[in-house]
Amino acid sequence: MKKAISASLVSALLATAVSGAFAAETEWPTRPVQVVVIANAGGDTDFNARTMAKNFTKITGEAMVITNVAGGGGTLAAEQVKQADPDGNTILFTHTGQMIVNEVAGLTEDSLDAFDICCIAGVDKGTVFVASKSSGLKSLEDLISKSKAEPSSVTYGTEMGSYSHLQGLMFEGLTDTKLKMVDAGTVSEKVVALLGDRIDLAAISYGSVQDYVTSGEMVALGQPNDERNPLLGDVPTFKEQGVDFVMEKPYIVAFPDGTDPAIIEKMSGIVKQITEMPEYEEELRKTFKQPVSYFDTNSSIDRLTNTREDFMKYKDELRQSK
Repeated sequence: MKKAISASLVSALLATAVSGAFAAETEWPTRPVQVVVIANAGGDTDFNARTMAKNFTKITGEAMVITNVAGGGGTLAAEQVKQADPDGNTILFTHTGQMIVNEVAGLTEDSLDAFDICCIAGVDKGTVFVASKSSGLKSLEDLISKSKAEPSSVTYGTEMGSYSHLQGLMFEGLTDTKLKMVDAGTVSEKVVALLGDRIDLAAISYGSVQDYVTSGEMVALGQPNDERNPLLGDVPTFKEQGVDFVMEKPYIVAFPDGTDPAIIEKMSGIVKQITEMPEYEEELRKTFKQPVSYFDTNSSIDRLTNTREDFMKYKDELRQSK
C-alpha cells in the first residue's frame, strides 16, 4: 500500500514538473497582448487590469495593450474575446459581475465554460453596506430588526439586475428580511442619493464613502468579506456579527476557448509573480484599499463554479427585476 501511494505521489510530482517546464518553455508572448477590459477607464476593474499589464511588461518585455469595451454589463467585451483567435494574444479581464451575474440575470447564455479561465488576479474586498444618517440605522442589528419588523421600510439603492442587486437579495435571504429595492444608478449617484436622504442603504466601495463615514454623515454597517479587510478601518465583517454573508468580487483573467493550456499556465504563473511584487501590493493598498489576492487556474475554476451555484439560487428574483 505504501509503495502504491509513493508511486502515485512520484507520478503526480513528475506530471507537475513536466507541465511547469512545458509552460516555461512555451514561446509566449512573442508580440503585444491585447487585454479587453469590461469597464470604462478609471474604475477599479480598469485599475487592476492596467496594474497587471504594467508589471506583465516588466516581467516578459512584451507590452499589454488595454482596450476598454464597456456596455451591456460586460457582454460586449466578452463577445469580442469569444470571437478572437485562441492564440494567446487576446485576454478578457473581467469579474463575477459579468462572468456569472449576467448569466444569472438572463443577460447572456454564456457560462464559465464559454472561456478558458486562467486565474483570479485579484479580489475586490472594498465593499461595505452603508446607511444614511437620516435612516437611523446605527448597526447591522438595527438593519435586521427594522427590516423584519417593518418589511420594505428600508430603501436599498442599487442598479436593478446588477451585482449590487444580487448582494441585496443574498442579504435578504440570509437574514430573512425584506428591503425595498430601488434603482439608484451608479456608485456616484448612490452616494448623492444617500446624502440626499433618497435611499437608506447601499452596498458601495468604502473609498467612495470613507469621508462621509468619518464625518458621521453615513454609517458603515459591515463588510461582506470572509475575513476583515483592515484597509477599511474598524468596519466589522457580517460574519463577525453573526451573519454568514460573504460576497467578494474576484477579477478574472480568461482566454478564448481553445487556447493552448501551456499559454494559460504561463500567464497564471506571470500573474502570481506580479502579486508577489511589493510595489504591486502597495499600489493596490493605496489606490483601492485592496489586499493582494491570487488563485491559480484550478482554484479559480472551483471558486467560480461554487459562486455560480450560490448565485443561481436568486435567478428568478434577479430576472423579474429586468
